[in-house]
Amino acid sequence: MTKRIHSIALTAVMAIAIIAVAACNDTTVYHHFENTPDTGWGKADTLLFVVPPLAEPGRYAQQVDLRINEAYPFTTLSLVIAQRVFPGNRMKRHTLHCHFSESDAMMRRRGISYYKYSFSLPDVDLRRGDSLRIYIRHDMKRDILPGVSDIGIKMVRKN
Repeated sequence: MTKRIHSIALTAVMAIAIIAVAACNDTTVYHHFENTPDTGWGKADTLLFVVPPLAEPGRYAQQVDLRINEAYPFTTLSLVIAQRVFPGNRMKRHTLHCHFSESDAMMRRRGISYYKYSFSLPDVDLRRGDSLRIYIRHDMKRDILPGVSDIGIKMVRKN
């Protein structure tokens, strides 16, 4: 019996060590969410993300994460994303068309009451010390969108 407990303990310690080593290799430099207003996300409600100056130059993968709930009335969402890189004041602009349904028009559900989706943006090349201000607003015909809980930005340094 004690050999079995010892074996289980050793396995648990090894698993924790592997997870700890894998976590040290994480290249995520920014991952942050901003909430939308509880009354609905209006066209004039621009979300702002401030990425602090980067320690390492390189190519960065970017993604937009969003959470919606049952109150969201559509199967798509169009976002306008403007990125200003400092210093240098370079501006990039993207329109992201997010689709929440498969070809059979069934919603792709990922969650219990809130559904999380991730959509890629083009990679960006940044220098050491560059920082970003990212502005996101919706580009739907309806002025107020219910059911969009929050929007996130994730940036990962590519090796």
